[in-house]
Amino acid sequence: MAKLVLIRHGESTANRDNIYTGWSDVPLTEVGINQAHHAGKLIAELGINFSAVHTSMLKRAIVTANIVMDELDQNWLPITKTWRLNERHYGALRGQNKDDTRQIYGKEQVARWRRSFNSVPPLLDHPDDDRRYAINGILNEPLGESLRMAYDRLIPYWLDHIAPDLIEGKNQLVVAHGSSLRALIKYLEGISDRGIDGVEVENGEPIIYEMNDQLRIHSKVTLS
Repeated sequence: MAKLVLIRHGESTANRDNIYTGWSDVPLTEVGINQAHHAGKLIAELGINFSAVHTSMLKRAIVTANIVMDELDQNWLPITKTWRLNERHYGALRGQNKDDTRQIYGKEQVARWRRSFNSVPPLLDHPDDDRRYAINGILNEPLGESLRMAYDRLIPYWLDHIAPDLIEGKNQLVVAHGSSLRALIKYLEGISDRGIDGVEVENGEPIIYEMNDQLRIHSKVTLS
C-alpha cells in the first residue's frame, strides 16, 4: 500500500499575529521552523521513502517542505510547486486581524467566511500583479475564494499528478496550507459540505494515510 503524507506548513508570522493571509507571502517564525524540523524527524522515524513532493507557490510551505526533506535526507527528490495547492484566497480580509474582523462584521459572519464550504469573503477590488502566477499561465488571479472554490482548483491537480503515482504504489508528500489541506481531506474522506466545518489541520503535524491501489483509505494517523 502507498502512503500519502500531508503537512500544513509551520507557524507563519501571520499565524502568530492572528492575521488573514491567503495568497500573501509571509515567512515562517522560529516556532514554525522548529515545527518543520520536528515534522521531518517524526516522518524519518517511520522510514518512509517518497517518490515526489508537492507544495504551493508560497514560501511558508516551500520552506517547510525543504526542511522536512532535509530531515529525511531525501532533498534530492523532485518538488513540484503549484498554485493549485495555494492557501484559500481570503480576498479583502487578508492582512486584517481576525479578532478585529469579528468586531467589524460580527462573530457569526466571520465564522461563516472562515469555516463554511460555500461562503466567499469580501473580494479585492483588483487582482495582484504577481510574476510567479503570470509566468505560470494564471492570467486571472482570484479576488477571493470560498473553500469550495479552492477545492475546485485543487482536485484536478490531485487527479492528474498525485493519485496516479499512489495507484502505482509510490509514496507522496504534500506540504500545503490549512484550507487547501482541508479541501483535500474533504475529498479523500468524503466529508460533507457541513461536516468540513469542524475539520482542523494543525501546523507541522504530519497526517499519514495508507491507501490501496484503488485509493481507499486503509489507515490514517496524525503525528505530533
